[in-house]
Amino acid sequence: MELGLSGKAAIVTGASKGLGRAIARELAGEGANVAICSRGAGEIEAAAEELRATGRNIYAQAADVTDPAAVTDFVERSAQALGGLDILVNNAGRAHPGTFETLSDADWQSDLDVKLFSMIRCSRAALPHLRARGGGRVVNINAVFGKYPDPAFFATSVNRAACLSFTKALAIELAPDGILVNSVNIGYVETPQWERIHERRAPDLRREEFLRRTAADVPLGRFGTPEDVSAVVAFLASERAGYLTGASIDVAGGFGRYL
Repeated sequence: MELGLSGKAAIVTGASKGLGRAIARELAGEGANVAICSRGAGEIEAAAEELRATGRNIYAQAADVTDPAAVTDFVERSAQALGGLDILVNNAGRAHPGTFETLSDADWQSDLDVKLFSMIRCSRAALPHLRARGGGRVVNINAVFGKYPDPAFFATSVNRAACLSFTKALAIELAPDGILVNSVNIGYVETPQWERIHERRAPDLRREEFLRRTAADVPLGRFGTPEDVSAVVAFLASERAGYLTGASIDVAGGFGRYL
């Protein structure tokens, strides 16, 4: 399937490893030029070196998406380096397991900043560049927990529901500008974040046993791979998804028992 991504300019946040790195690799493999960021300078440059093997124009910058000034600087420099902007993938985020009684105000604020407010800040900064192109794509990486709450991931469940509402409202507002906004909701996907979840939820269980028990909740019986998700993101970023906006698409192996 020809996606029409060749020569497009894309930003992927939180792209030094795991899901973000896979999304950046998928877009570059489809011919897009890609700008990536994460907090660690060494990690993001290592990711950039891998991506440059595709022959595409790759821009990398250490940037903290919880810092408004850093977001603005990254988006402006990315648009300059890539010659504009067509696609924004809001992927930055991290797992923060915890129940209502164990989460502090600082935990809530941190989780809101890295999830909901990173989407708000990056979208705001990208909007003038997308409008200058006459349209574009915003893909927000979200979580099934936004529609299928789990008290063990209390902050994630609440904040990801807000991210879903943000996606829908933004899609409605930007549709007249030809800017399509969609959400990809992940379930259990193989990423480095699962080390932190394992430590917080079941430190006495061996890693393999913890992952086996967790995967048993998924109808397909396995964790997803970053590539399972990145393929859907590339489609939503493409010309082939030209009549999709405000959509909420689960890539979760059937996890999430709702209509």
